[in-house]
Amino acid sequence: MLWTVLLSLLLLLLLQAQLYVCLRELRASTPSTLALLPPVSPPPVHANITATSISTAQRLPGAIIIGVRKGGTRALLEMLNLHPDVEVAKAEVHYFNLDENYRRGLGWYRAQMPFTLPGQLTVEKTPGYFTAPLVPERVWEMNPAVRLLLIVRDPAERLVSDYTQVLHNRLQRHKPYQPLEKLLLLKDDDDEDNNDDVDDAGDGVDDHGKGRHRRRIDPGYKALQRSLYHVHFQRWLEHFPREQIHVVDGEALVRDPYPELRKAERFLELTPRIKPSNFYFNATKGFYCLVSAGHDKCLDESKGRPHAPLRPRAFRKLCHFLREPNKRFFNLVGHTFTWC
Repeated sequence: MLWTVLLSLLLLLLLQAQLYVCLRELRASTPSTLALLPPVSPPPVHANITATSISTAQRLPGAIIIGVRKGGTRALLEMLNLHPDVEVAKAEVHYFNLDENYRRGLGWYRAQMPFTLPGQLTVEKTPGYFTAPLVPERVWEMNPAVRLLLIVRDPAERLVSDYTQVLHNRLQRHKPYQPLEKLLLLKDDDDEDNNDDVDDAGDGVDDHGKGRHRRRIDPGYKALQRSLYHVHFQRWLEHFPREQIHVVDGEALVRDPYPELRKAERFLELTPRIKPSNFYFNATKGFYCLVSAGHDKCLDESKGRPHAPLRPRAFRKLCHFLREPNKRFFNLVGHTFTWC
């Protein structure tokens, strides 16, 4: 019995010693063994999240909608924003046409732009750029290769719309404003009569052929000066080649947006992504609204606002005055529009 116990203890000691030797060999071989194993990669991060966090930045615009005021610039901007590769500045920046903003420098201007990914196009619009004398040179100094979009409409209709907006803003602030004909038409210098019941918007004769008070267009009226497209367009051509300025037909954009947007995509060298299904006609508002990702969007209530009254004779006189300036503009852009 005693010998059995002693033999068992001896075997136990031998097994313990053998186990100790094995453990030492295992520990010695672990570093070299692990070195032969492939490195363990960290869990993958979603590609879109990585790109967004690393690559988004506020970039200077690659395209600018320069005008015209009351020509449809907001509609054009919203429609371009349907494209997935376009990001737009939400508000008019007025960097190049306001000295107090321009003095803040390009860093300030860039900070007004949306965040974009590489390959996306930043677009801003400020319709006041078109008519401001210093703007073409300032834009060229920022980027001589920037693409410019100019949306135009009948300059006579544009003038009335321009007046209507100013009138609306002044009435909201409870400030008086003269009727459009008072601003647009001047009496001849030798006419001191203020008889306002005369149809003085005509051609100098009343309905019975008798001479009455003559009125002529006031060339100094600011809204009229903004409608002299050829004057301002010529200034832009002094700094940019014609092919770098895309002219959008504002009336065509209202009638059927898709063809005009397709032209704009080609000009901006964008992959065609805007489709006819992105637009639907809103019979209540009287113009097209936008559809994107299942959501529709219409322009605000100021769009399509009824025009201030202007008697037909005064409007015809305005159209006659604009006939020659319009021809000069047609020659500059190489296209004829059907205007009054």
